[in-house]
Amino acid sequence: MSLKAKLEAIIYAAEIPISLDQLIELVRQSETTNGAADDVEIRSRVRAALEELTAEYAGAEHGVEVRQVAGGYRISTKPEQHDLVRAFAKGLKPPIRLSLPALETLAVIAYKQPVTVPEISEIRGVDSNGVIATLLDRKLITTAGRKAVIGRPILYKTTKEFLLRFGLKDVNELPSMEEFEKLVSESFQNDLLPVEDRVADPSEATSLDGGNIDSSENGTPSEIKTAS
Repeated sequence: MSLKAKLEAIIYAAEIPISLDQLIELVRQSETTNGAADDVEIRSRVRAALEELTAEYAGAEHGVEVRQVAGGYRISTKPEQHDLVRAFAKGLKPPIRLSLPALETLAVIAYKQPVTVPEISEIRGVDSNGVIATLLDRKLITTAGRKAVIGRPILYKTTKEFLLRFGLKDVNELPSMEEFEKLVSESFQNDLLPVEDRVADPSEATSLDGGNIDSSENGTPSEIKTAS
């Protein structure tokens, strides 16, 4: 992958404008491997690639541009497209805010579906009835019949809305449980970082292809952000 492509991916994935120094730090190892003699040369390469990238996006065939904002770089829509994008944004669904217990329950259902509330509660170690109601209300899960055991408890599974929110073709595209736990763990760390230091992990953008999971500890609201 070219340096310009790497910078484009990083700037696109960043939640806030990313500075030149941050970009240099992120590509330092790969550029050293590619023959850069020292930091001066790396900085020069990054500046040149940013200039090329900015010039390319400035063309009339692009609806977005690379801009310098608040000491960093970000990709945003061009002013002449704002009315169109604003009209489109009015029809977007608002982000879904989930507590950590709700996120844990949703994960159990996603990976174990179809599954009953007693099975979910056994895995989590706490009662999950209240959380189930929340997930049903948000249309992230639905019923899937009843299990053929004593009491015939209701089975639950994820919905098409779940796939849309996470940018998945089907449940087979779910990351492994280990990867999922890593994403949640990293989101906890991001919550503790100063906002100026938060940069979205590019791997998250590709693994969920359209959605990032932001969660908070102690059951405080977290957010599933859908990409525009």
